[in-house]
Amino acid sequence: MPAVVLPASVLAGIVGALLLPLDRPGIGWLLSGLAVVAAVVEADRRAREGAKGVFTWRNAGWAALSLGLLAVGTVRASEWLFVLCVAAAVVTGSLAVVGERTVHSVLYDMLAVPIEAFRAIPWVGRGAGRFAGRRDGVARRMALAVLAAAVLVGVFVPLLASADAAFAAVVNAVLPELDVATFVRWCAVFAAVTLAVAGACYFLAAPAPRASAERPHRTRYGLEWTFPLVVLVLVFGLFVGVRLVVLFGGTEYVLRTGNLTSAEYARSGFWQLCVVTVLTLAVVSAALRWAPNSTKADRLRQRLLLGTLSALTLMLVGSALSRMWTYQQAYGFTVLRLLVEVCELWFGAVFVLVLVALVRLRPAWLPRAAIGTAAAALLVLAVLDPERLIADANVDRAAAGKPLDDRYLAGFSADVVPVVSGRLPEPLRTCVLMQVLSHHRAEGWPSWNLSRSTARDVTFGPVTPCR
Repeated sequence: MPAVVLPASVLAGIVGALLLPLDRPGIGWLLSGLAVVAAVVEADRRAREGAKGVFTWRNAGWAALSLGLLAVGTVRASEWLFVLCVAAAVVTGSLAVVGERTVHSVLYDMLAVPIEAFRAIPWVGRGAGRFAGRRDGVARRMALAVLAAAVLVGVFVPLLASADAAFAAVVNAVLPELDVATFVRWCAVFAAVTLAVAGACYFLAAPAPRASAERPHRTRYGLEWTFPLVVLVLVFGLFVGVRLVVLFGGTEYVLRTGNLTSAEYARSGFWQLCVVTVLTLAVVSAALRWAPNSTKADRLRQRLLLGTLSALTLMLVGSALSRMWTYQQAYGFTVLRLLVEVCELWFGAVFVLVLVALVRLRPAWLPRAAIGTAAAALLVLAVLDPERLIADANVDRAAAGKPLDDRYLAGFSADVVPVVSGRLPEPLRTCVLMQVLSHHRAEGWPSWNLSRSTARDVTFGPVTPCR
């Protein structure tokens, strides 16, 4: 292990332990992400001693996408949204480290950093042992320096805090109360961040794998692919042709159908169409990988069949979105319904990418492009402020005379405070605001969040009993 890896990993771990708010979104997530990126890049640069690094603009793009996802916690208070963003940041961060060096599967690439973090534990242990056993006593001198600094801080900071109330307030804001739970959380986060940096460095320190010259095994004859695909295209075409009015009729179709309510209409076909979309994506992916394409006729047949199938599937995606929109107009907007809509839109984007890949029949870039569009969709959703969108839509429905589920609205985060404060009448406004803001707890500066900070300035009306 290069000597620089251990101190870089430890420093990033200390930053994460002190700044990462595990229980809520906050600016500490972005700062910890910046520390991890800086540690990995600097450790790799110093370990190579002037040799050409492995990072390219593609790696930088994935890293920027990861930091953008972590930055969502700085501006949005919605916890469900941030959980999705953190999960996506782990995937895009792994792709940032992997770059184009790997010949492993896409699934490995998506989880490379967590996987290599576990594999790097013996590597880190051996490196730490060599570092501690160095004859020049560097480890001993560093330990003494850290211990001396801790003793000085432990003596002088309490004295100065007791001498001045303003300084004491600053210390209390910067340093959290140290108890057993906080200490355990610090240790867990320190270990996780340290191993994440070490795992990334462990992957980068390994020799670049040689790309295999073998291509995916493809069948020699096209009949076993052509006939099923032709049948599937005919089935999809028949469905679209027979139900063309239903596919795009929306509310007008519901109103013309006496024995079918809007809920029955939406629920009777939406989930089935979602399953059809996923299965079709699997079929197209398999055909791109294993169907014969050695001759000009094979390539033409593949473009024609898969292109037609993708275009028909886009129409099914439009049908599913139309059904969900009809259902939401009738029964209100929720987080789950919005996420399903975003998923369907992402499926549509993936099939558009498939159509692009069919132009040259080189789909190697397609899996990572699909992952990138999914992460970008999350970022766009965060920019649009999903909870505020849902609250606005439901308040619009209420203004049109439809019922408003204020209990569901009160379960949202501080992101909905502008809508609730500006559009709901009293006493409903104050009742919902009190329930929304009751979820907030005291927080240190690493947990600072724009939505929660803005919500503190809201004023309440007369206090009335809330149902």
